[in-house]
Amino acid sequence: MKSRCALFVATALALVTARAADLRLGIIGLDTSHVIAFTAILNDPAAKDHVSGARVVAAFRGGSPDIESSRSRVDGYAKTLVEKHGVKLYDTIEELCRNVDAVLLESVDGRPHLAQARPVIAAGKPLYIDKPMAGSLKDAAEIFRLAREANVPVFSASSLRFATKTLAVRGGAIGTVTNAVTSSPAHLEKTHPDLFWYGIHGVESLFTVMGKGCLSVKRSLTADGKIQVTGTWKNERTGTFREVEGYSGKAQGTQGEMAVGSYDGYAPLVVEIVRFLRTGTAPVAAAETLEIFAFMEAADESKRRNGESVTLAEMFRRAGITSPE
Repeated sequence: MKSRCALFVATALALVTARAADLRLGIIGLDTSHVIAFTAILNDPAAKDHVSGARVVAAFRGGSPDIESSRSRVDGYAKTLVEKHGVKLYDTIEELCRNVDAVLLESVDGRPHLAQARPVIAAGKPLYIDKPMAGSLKDAAEIFRLAREANVPVFSASSLRFATKTLAVRGGAIGTVTNAVTSSPAHLEKTHPDLFWYGIHGVESLFTVMGKGCLSVKRSLTADGKIQVTGTWKNERTGTFREVEGYSGKAQGTQGEMAVGSYDGYAPLVVEIVRFLRTGTAPVAAAETLEIFAFMEAADESKRRNGESVTLAEMFRRAGITSPE
């Protein structure tokens, strides 16, 4: 306990010192377009929607050989980071952590996230984890457990969570939300549960406006054969995710209705990431993120059961989670 407290104090002091200058950020996993987009927003003052306060200075290549969209991107993105942004590549995550103030875990593949997060948490570095936070509900819960025990700030979220109208509804613009439908693409990747790969964007929008409290899930297909997942929340509220090409949605509340679920670019997310890395205060509670993962795993289980209702409580039990925190 004493060593963990000392690590937390040292990390806090380092962040206070870093506030006088840009935070030095390290990126793990150079196999997603977010790597280039986020670095440009942070490192280039002339970039559209530039966000100040942090710079990407280091990276670990990563990459997953069994996912084509991962292995085909690493070399090109690494080249851009080094040649255009002056980023230094490191051979290990441990070495990277010794040369940065905080970390962005960007690997497009959620399966290695737990293993990649371990050395970052052990080093006491604040950590943002891009979608999907992990390859399973169980792994996501383990990341949060490790971070909690080490007093290391961690959060994960899609950029869709921080769209202006979506946040307005979460903030009470239409009163208590009674029903919501959000839509996004839901491209599949055989190594992940169906919604983990891309549908998570629309699911994140749904939970942003509905909040925690989903009890059960039913999965079906729309008339044109697309994924549709409907959740039942406490107090008989309902929320539905639908697969479409594009980002949209509508929320109905006790004081009206409003469009939600739009994509407002990466800058709103990057603003939240920098604020989080500086303050250590996560904009999304771990319990809500875990409920999102339980929702997505329940959707797959409902598919296996031909559309039967599946409770999130069952998914938590399967993952060995007694109380999502």
